Amino acid sequence: MLPGQVHENILIGNQGSPEEPSIYIDKTNPNRMVAGANISKFFYSADAGHTWTQGQLISNQNGVWGDPCIVSDTTGAFYFIHLSYPPSGDWIDRIVCQKSTDGGMTWNDGSYMGLNPPKQQDKAWVDIDWTNNDMYCTWTQFDDYGSSSPGDKSNILFSKSIDGGLSWSPALQINEVSGDCIDSDNTVEGAVPAVGPGGEIYVAWAGPEGLVFDKSLDGGLSWLDNDIFVADIPGGWDYEIPGISRSNGLPITVCDRSGGDYNGTIYINWSDQRNGEDDTDVWLVKSTDGGETWSEPIRVNDDPPGKQQFFTWMAIDQATGYLWFVWYDRRNYADTQTDVYMAVSTDGGESFINFKVSDQSFVPQSNTFFGDYTNVSAHDNVVRPIWTRLNNGDLSVWTAIVNVDDVLTGEENFAAIPYFTLLTNYPNPFTQSTKMHYKVLKNSLLTLKVYDVFGEVVATIFENKHFRPGEYVEDFNAGKYGLSSGAYYFSLRGRNLNLKQKILYVK
Repeated sequence: MLPGQVHENILIGNQGSPEEPSIYIDKTNPNRMVAGANISKFFYSADAGHTWTQGQLISNQNGVWGDPCIVSDTTGAFYFIHLSYPPSGDWIDRIVCQKSTDGGMTWNDGSYMGLNPPKQQDKAWVDIDWTNNDMYCTWTQFDDYGSSSPGDKSNILFSKSIDGGLSWSPALQINEVSGDCIDSDNTVEGAVPAVGPGGEIYVAWAGPEGLVFDKSLDGGLSWLDNDIFVADIPGGWDYEIPGISRSNGLPITVCDRSGGDYNGTIYINWSDQRNGEDDTDVWLVKSTDGGETWSEPIRVNDDPPGKQQFFTWMAIDQATGYLWFVWYDRRNYADTQTDVYMAVSTDGGESFINFKVSDQSFVPQSNTFFGDYTNVSAHDNVVRPIWTRLNNGDLSVWTAIVNVDDVLTGEENFAAIPYFTLLTNYPNPFTQSTKMHYKVLKNSLLTLKVYDVFGEVVATIFENKHFRPGEYVEDFNAGKYGLSSGAYYFSLRGRNLNLKQKILYVK
């Protein structure tokens, strides 16, 4: 880690000019992570992203042609969804799904969906319902990719797998208004599905009507008769960024199924140039009524007007309900030097903490393709972004070990000062239960445990939980933990501060 660096940057890979990366954390074991990059590169880590091994993805039946999307289910299996280039077939004639059951080290030959020659299938994404591991995929179908003929259309398609990616349902068109095939503002693209807490399927995309939304309440069998308008995209989703050969502001949709305060809220993130061609910004809208109505766009980047923020992606930590964003950012420069920034929202998209995550800037070149997106994954306060960097003409993909504690508290270093305090326990001594009373003076990540007189943990009340300023009370029932009569200690611990209080339990 560089001196003064808060979020350690990790090189994932630099062989074969990787770009357009995707990353995902295994929720069953957050030390396991898998990443992918164009055209056919995969990477896996077994130590929470500190070290990576690279491999070449091969599908003998379907071929591999980029647009990587990595996801994982509740069995710990990973899936690599991508475009095709089959030995017997046409370029991008289907969407391919390959599966790994060993943490990304090896992959099966894959299954496919959407084969409909001579039409092309592009830009797919998947979300998984963790209650049953049903997989939902949405993507764009082109009648004739790149055609300017008015008769050629683009549409949003949907397919699902209920058998762990072995087979897929027939593709279903879900959009009402088609786009053109130019692969620009009037093409329908950016369909990223999101599963709701009740198994709902939500998806938004960009196109000739701006940002629109659709949903299914029956596992994808039926969809709305009329897509719901969400927001304008002034300047369109296909815009110019100096030094970038192709850039877009396509949307990303997520839904909170954490069970927390914002459970069921749907969020859509994108970027556009409504404030001018020299002032691309990152935006968020949200819906709390199943997508029927939407908030006004909220600006996520917090810098003064006039600089470029582009290639945004968003993920939701389903353990906490926090929203995490990543994008390229030029707020610190008057030229095309580029940093990578992130943001987090802990209050349902009402406010955002921005922070720089890259340890050095870089200068992209318009003759070097960067891909069409960045990516980020988060689970239970383990957060890993992924981005492309250009140095000395060479492309590489990177992640960062995001220090969530520093981000949420807003400080790089915590002095051992009383930013939380313990108040009096009551009753003490106690015969069955007692109340732990404490005051938090600033945003903090705290852990509360109970120890016996030998220093052994006998109960964990919470661990690395985010607190805002305020007074809190925790009920502690000794019988729940099978404790014997005797002396114990509460320990409330945060960064550089550990406060203890003795209690006496008498059966």
